[in-house]
Amino acid sequence: MDYETLQVELDGALMTVRMNRPDKRNAINRQMHLELQDVCRRLGDDFDTRVVILAGAGAGFSSGADTSEWREAGSANDLEVRHTSGIGSRTSAAVENLDQITIAAVHGFAVGGALVLTSCCDLRVAAESSWFSIPEVELGLPLGWNALPRLAREIGHARALELTITCARFTAAQAHGYGLVTHLASEGGHEDTAEELAAKIIERPALPVAMTKATIKALKRGTEIGDTAYSDADLLLYSRLMNQRRARLEKEGRA
Repeated sequence: MDYETLQVELDGALMTVRMNRPDKRNAINRQMHLELQDVCRRLGDDFDTRVVILAGAGAGFSSGADTSEWREAGSANDLEVRHTSGIGSRTSAAVENLDQITIAAVHGFAVGGALVLTSCCDLRVAAESSWFSIPEVELGLPLGWNALPRLAREIGHARALELTITCARFTAAQAHGYGLVTHLASEGGHEDTAEELAAKIIERPALPVAMTKATIKALKRGTEIGDTAYSDADLLLYSRLMNQRRARLEKEGRA
């Protein structure tokens, strides 16, 4: 599989999907969303791959959503713009709904939408020096991609609220204490640790592993009724429009 923004490597029953825009700090643009969704669609018919590791190339995991694309609507059709605004929610759902066991391997930083993608993975490894943040509120944006129900599920409602509204940066060790990170790794050892976990999973019988994940997925859905309480795409559309309005006012102020 050849992609513009991803590196996909197969090693027996293990697939590693590496976000590959290191010059942009692996910012997640529309193309990366579409390519991640394509990988997930292909995995739906893949009965040989048992574990998927999601990692990042270069200095860090990912700086989150590529907001540089928000300056322009990309279409004159309002319904198309609204659909595009929901692309992050579709990507995160595609990752979370995979039948394969998924492991996020984080190093450097995981910011905003990148943190959301880690919460969509079953297991989360982070190098001890890595850090996390959710800066959206500070930037005047709501946290999208249906992230809040997932964060509340993983770290509790109070902690999810605190980290989202304070926008405070937190360390891998703190993330481990919160329950967001399941395994800490030595510096540079995040992918090795993820691969060791993958090997243990692949050693186990395939069908019981798949059935166990299916049960856990059902339990997660039962704790996330909040994800149907609002339209994530509309929140992000609002953010996009406000961003464009802000840019227009700044331009007029410079004129």
